[in-house]
Amino acid sequence: MTLIMDVLPQEVGKWAELITEKTYRWQPATTERAGQWASDASELGQARLILLAKQLTKQAVLDSLAVFDEAQLTVSLTSIKRIAQRDVLSFSVSDWRPELKAHLQTIARAWDFAYVPALPEGREPGLVLMDMDSTAIQIECIDEMARLAGVGDEVAAVTQAAMEGALPFSESLRRRVKALAGADVAIIDQVLAEMPLMPGLVTLVTGLKAMGWKVALASGGFTPFTGHLHELLELDAHFSNTLAIENDRFTGEVLGEIVDAEAKARILEELAVQYQIPLSQTVAIGDGANDLLMLAKAGLGVALHAKPLVQEQAPVCFNQLSLEGVLGLLQAS
Repeated sequence: MTLIMDVLPQEVGKWAELITEKTYRWQPATTERAGQWASDASELGQARLILLAKQLTKQAVLDSLAVFDEAQLTVSLTSIKRIAQRDVLSFSVSDWRPELKAHLQTIARAWDFAYVPALPEGREPGLVLMDMDSTAIQIECIDEMARLAGVGDEVAAVTQAAMEGALPFSESLRRRVKALAGADVAIIDQVLAEMPLMPGLVTLVTGLKAMGWKVALASGGFTPFTGHLHELLELDAHFSNTLAIENDRFTGEVLGEIVDAEAKARILEELAVQYQIPLSQTVAIGDGANDLLMLAKAGLGVALHAKPLVQEQAPVCFNQLSLEGVLGLLQAS
């Protein structure tokens, strides 16, 4: 039996009604024929390509398959699901080349993709460790504090350099905190009152808890903010930096060890040991250069709306979806 793409609906979510209990292999186009689906009882391998979107279209699939046609690779369609109000389409892949990621990124305008040798198993215990600023929440808290303290432009420029990897994180943090010296600590409450959660955060945390997973924050930000999220979302743990305060004003210093890239990766390992979870069952999510070690250490590393350096190096990049896409990946397993 052969299924030609032309007969399938535009909405990929409806394909599951037509393609059931079989694996369909996409045979690349040749000079004699166009690419087509052919029924096949076996998958190609364990490596998986997953397409995700709020509503995945046939054109998105065709555009992706064209990349594999050009590379003369074969893929097999293994599952079609609707998870967290998102379409999730999974393939197994015959081969993979690093340049395919960049090629797919150039065409993925309304959807995201993930190429993963293996996914953490959603039905087994696991751990998600998230960055906070511009990951769990939509702002950089220190930039907002600096704006209220009247040094916003100065601090935002340093934040940008640090997130892009142009400045060591610890150095950048000390410079930014020093700029806050003398500011009233009341600005913390002002930022907390208007701190916007990242879209999909509540969906992700609720879904993870239902799966029996642990959820924690590791942030280069500050304890009042991670503590607020810890309480609000009933998270399992949070790690961040402590600002020195005297007479209700910031001294411009950070107390104790700074939570930098190395610390985040170490926290991931330590939490995995504490909760008796193998690293293969861990997920790290972040957006800046100081998240790269954590993303590389985890069983699944996801860059969320990340800076260019992180887009280039992170295992998986989400540019269209938000945090609910991570739940889609885990439940796709």
